[in-house]
Amino acid sequence: MSDDVLKTLASTIRARASASGETSYTRKLLDGGAERCAKKLAEEAGEVVIAGVSQDDEALTGEAADLLYHLLVLLEARGVPLDDVLAELENRMGTSGLEEKAARGGKS
Repeated sequence: MSDDVLKTLASTIRARASASGETSYTRKLLDGGAERCAKKLAEEAGEVVIAGVSQDDEALTGEAADLLYHLLVLLEARGVPLDDVLAELENRMGTSGLEEKAARGGKS
């Protein structure tokens, strides 16, 4: 699988931003602004952690998919293109995680 799936999902989320909140869960999230989207992302991250330590691979896979979806919704709410995130990841390729973290002043 390539990043095409993520790009397609990001495009779908962008399109749903103009849908009715009565028919689109994505639109309801976006209507709540970045704060609501961030809170939902945090909730989903917690579910990934729980699935990662105490549930089967299928549960972890489903929760990970939910987490990626909610991350893309937050990026849309903030107007941050997925391509910018992918470019940042590409820039970090070939750099040790410890070196990259030190270059950012040690922030997570």
